[in-house]
Amino acid sequence: KIVQFAINSFTTRRNKKRGITVLTLFLRCLTKPISVALFAVGLFVCKVFLIFDAEAISPEIGEYWTKIVQAVAAIALAYALYRLVDVVEHYLQRWIGRTKTKLDDMLVPVIRKSLHATITVIAALWIADGILDAEIRAILVSAGVGGIAIALAAKDTIANFFGSVTIFADRPFQIDEMIEIADHKGSVEQVGFRSTKIRTLQGHLVTVPNSVIVNSAVENIGRRPYIRRTSNITITYDSGQQGAERAVQIIKEVLSNVPEINTDPEKPPRVYFSDFNDWSLNIYMSYWLKPPDYWLYQEVNERVNMEIMKRFEAEKIDFAFPSQTLY
Repeated sequence: KIVQFAINSFTTRRNKKRGITVLTLFLRCLTKPISVALFAVGLFVCKVFLIFDAEAISPEIGEYWTKIVQAVAAIALAYALYRLVDVVEHYLQRWIGRTKTKLDDMLVPVIRKSLHATITVIAALWIADGILDAEIRAILVSAGVGGIAIALAAKDTIANFFGSVTIFADRPFQIDEMIEIADHKGSVEQVGFRSTKIRTLQGHLVTVPNSVIVNSAVENIGRRPYIRRTSNITITYDSGQQGAERAVQIIKEVLSNVPEINTDPEKPPRVYFSDFNDWSLNIYMSYWLKPPDYWLYQEVNERVNMEIMKRFEAEKIDFAFPSQTLY
C-alpha cells in the first residue's frame, strides 16, 4: 500500500507539470502488479525463517512453497504485461486520431482484447506446465480430438473472424458511412470480430455477420461524389409542339437557378422531350446534386417540383395521368 501510494502521488504531480508521459503511464500500469510481486517477495522471505527437515516442517512443503512463490511472481509478471497493454492502447488511440478513417477506432479495442487474451493464455500455460509441473501437454493432446469437433462446430465463428480481418484490411466502408448490403440500407455503427452493426433509415439496428459481408456486394452510398435524380415528367397531348417546347425550356430555367445542381460543369442538368407515351408526352429530366447529402437532396427535389408546378400552372401546361378516351 505504501508503494502504491508513493507511485500514485509521484505520477499525479508529474502529470500536473508535464502532462501524460510514457513514464507516468508505465508506473500507473505497474502499481497493482508491483503489489503482487511484493507479496511473492514476502512469501520468499518468510520461508527463510522456517526449518524444513524430517524433524520440523516436511521438505515437500518447502518444495511446494518455492513453486507457489515462483507462481505468484509469474502472475505478477503476467499481470504487468496485461496492464502495459493500456500503454499500447493509449498511443494507438493518439496515432489513429491523426487518420481520417474512423474504422481504426474499432480496431484498437480489438487489438487490446486480443493482446489481453494472448497474455492470459500464455501465462496460464507457462505457470501450469513450467512451474507447477501440471500435465498440461497430455491435457492438450487429449483435447486435440475434441478440438476438431469444436472447430467444425465453430466454423461460422472462424469465418466471421477472418471476415472481420478482411474488412479491417480492405476497408470497403468506414464508421458512419451509409452502405447497402443485401436488403439492408443504413449507416455503419460498429465493426466487431463477429459482426457489423448497421442502423437502417427506419431506425432499426441490424447485425450482419462479417462472413456475409465479405461474400456479398457492398454498395457504399456514403462515398458517392454526388446524388443523381432521374425523373420523367408527363404532359398532355393537348399541349402540342409549342407546349412541349415551352415545358422543356421552363424545366431548364428552373434547374439553372438551383446552385446545388450546377456545381459540376461536367455534369450539367439534362432535359429532353424524349418520347410519345400512350397517354402523354414524356419529358426526361436528370440532374446531379452536390454535396451528396440525402436530406439536402430531398429539399432540392421539393424546391424543383414546386417551381415546375408553379411555372406550368402559369403557362397553362397540364400534367398528364393515365387515361383513355372512348368514342
